[in-house]
Amino acid sequence: MLYYFFKYLDETFAIPGAGVFKYISFRAAAASVLSLLITILLGKQLIHLLQKKQIKEEARGLGLAGEVEKSSTPTMGGIIIIAAIIVPTLLFAKLENTYILLLMATTLWMGIIGFLDDYIKVFKRNKRGLAGKFKIFGQVGLGLIIGLTLSFREDIVIREFESPVTIIENGEANAVAFQDIRTTKTTVPFVKNNELDYSKIIPWLDDQYTWIVYVLLVTFIIAAVSNGANMTDGLDGLAAGVSAISGATLAILAYVSGNLIFSQYLNIMYIPNSGELAVFCTAFVGACVGFLWYNTYPAQIFMGDTGSLAIGSIIAVLAIVIRKELLIPLLCGIFLIENLSVIMQVAYFKYTKRKYGTGKRIFKMAPIHHHFQKLGWHEAKIVTRFWIVGILLAIFTLVTLKLR
Repeated sequence: MLYYFFKYLDETFAIPGAGVFKYISFRAAAASVLSLLITILLGKQLIHLLQKKQIKEEARGLGLAGEVEKSSTPTMGGIIIIAAIIVPTLLFAKLENTYILLLMATTLWMGIIGFLDDYIKVFKRNKRGLAGKFKIFGQVGLGLIIGLTLSFREDIVIREFESPVTIIENGEANAVAFQDIRTTKTTVPFVKNNELDYSKIIPWLDDQYTWIVYVLLVTFIIAAVSNGANMTDGLDGLAAGVSAISGATLAILAYVSGNLIFSQYLNIMYIPNSGELAVFCTAFVGACVGFLWYNTYPAQIFMGDTGSLAIGSIIAVLAIVIRKELLIPLLCGIFLIENLSVIMQVAYFKYTKRKYGTGKRIFKMAPIHHHFQKLGWHEAKIVTRFWIVGILLAIFTLVTLKLR
């Protein structure tokens, strides 16, 4: 909204300084600061409100250190994360941008699913929360919206140039022929040009039906990453910190993908209008970092499924819309490990019980962060080390842009 207001002032009255709002870098910085302030300043009020309403986490009886103390900690703090993302985006982003609209819809859609889950846990005293089939329905519904929009919207394209673009003295690109292509191409590391076209994966599938495979893949990715974030949200500051790292990395990828100069220099696909996502990404990072003010050990508030399902889905959709979804296993390696640890634990337990009559475990407890707790590691140490691993994975994700 402020973007349009200052654009009007600049074009109509030529007010000094108003034109700065046309720069994505300025609006992204402003969005991050406002998001951070919203989370920090309103976070304390939210904590008091949740405490007053006795909206708190209940002990699950897992025998973990500090579990009883955490039973009085307020939950559903994801509400403030969602607010701190939506408000700066509304103020600083171009709201007609399809990518921005998709990300805002993702935030609200999965935020509502998570809120319903937390509501049932807290007010209905049902530890299982929202039935799994309804969560899956929500994830599939979001996958359909994202997949179909990216498949059929006319403005969802990549731009291919017939010759390299050079920048002349006035900062503008030289005139070269180009074409905007609606395609299923995506980024994949370690191969020529770092590109893969989904239509080539199944040779016998007619190109006009590629969208079916694409929508299924998008739905799977959203479900996997949102569940991974949900699994990771088991220690103070873990999910928020890891998500902030992923969000910052995606902000860089979105900016360079939507910037003609950087995309040409890095030799990556140029995605028109995707640079605007940097504004959303920085708001997302600001919300996660601001939430850490109250969520680091010992946590004063938990995000609950309201936050974890939303931030996981946001990361998934961000990667998908900038065509970097195949980098998710690397970028979101922490989420992947958390998911796999649960799958391996359950599968091995069932296998050994069927074969030997007694179920055995690979880890002392899953998800894997609880395994380290059982080994005697302090919670803060586990979180910090997971953050370090997340930073290393983020750096390597960026490096893959130049590995062919």
